[in-house]
Amino acid sequence: MSKNTKASYVFIAALFAAAAAVPLVLKQYHVNMLTEIIIFALYAVSYNLLLGYAGLLSFGHAMFFGTGAFAVAISLIHIHGLSLWGALLLAVALTTVIGFVAGLFLLRHKGAYFALLTLAFNSIFYAIATKWHTITGGDDGLSIRRPALNLGFAIINMADRVNFYYLTLFLVGAAMLFCWYFTQTAMGQTVLLMRENEERMKFLGYNTRISRLILFTFTGAVAGLAGAFYTLHFQFVSISAISVDMTTTVLLMTFVGGTGTFWGPILGAFCYIILQNYLSDITDRWPLIMGLIFVAMVMFVPGGLSQVIRWAKGFLPGQRTDRKIAGSEGGL
Repeated sequence: MSKNTKASYVFIAALFAAAAAVPLVLKQYHVNMLTEIIIFALYAVSYNLLLGYAGLLSFGHAMFFGTGAFAVAISLIHIHGLSLWGALLLAVALTTVIGFVAGLFLLRHKGAYFALLTLAFNSIFYAIATKWHTITGGDDGLSIRRPALNLGFAIINMADRVNFYYLTLFLVGAAMLFCWYFTQTAMGQTVLLMRENEERMKFLGYNTRISRLILFTFTGAVAGLAGAFYTLHFQFVSISAISVDMTTTVLLMTFVGGTGTFWGPILGAFCYIILQNYLSDITDRWPLIMGLIFVAMVMFVPGGLSQVIRWAKGFLPGQRTDRKIAGSEGGL
């Protein structure tokens, strides 16, 4: 195991420990906000796997997020006695199938054509959610109540915000950890190399279309899981969950955090949710401020907040010494 991998495991363990201690020191309002951050962080991670790792710009990622959100609400309302586990599994299974089928059509194209087709697919799903009022609630949306979590040996009340926070931390955190592990596997590295030079990967015998389809299906399932927790968190879902605005939101999170690293979008989700909550209390024009921040990041810091952190680390005494040594060795 390399030193960087060990450091990553230590960082992840420390992050989980700190997150687990949050309800002990913060008020329920902040716990509620952190739950929302964790959910959107998973959504941003799934989008970054497409954009940052595979180089696929999608304007339709909300169709997976919204489908997972509606799947949980509809199943809990219409399937009597369905457990929380069953609702989550149904949402992930449905978005996995949709991701696979949609990928068969969408991944035949690249670049602008792919981006526009994802927008068209998202518009179709949005229209279905709007017009199928008897099932989705249309413009009115759907309200649910979180069912209790049955662990077999105990039943946990999910109406309690702290209990739901720990469930979100465990399951969504595990999903993010699996996404990080995926980037370290041969499949994850293959996707990254395809982005750099697809023709060379084809020459080496890799079926790039299948690899891209697997990634597209996987990211759809992950986004669907994030959407399912979104509905459970707010206990409500509306057509906004499947709108283009929801794709714009995750695009903003990913760019602000930085597409160059795995952790960048998580940082972007953290900053976005906090800014949204506090700016919305100050002014109704908070989307304008967020838009200006996005423009500034793209123009002056294209690498996002992760690039700012790398710049800051470069000014640390130890880092500057390492760079001087590396430079001297290169000169020799």
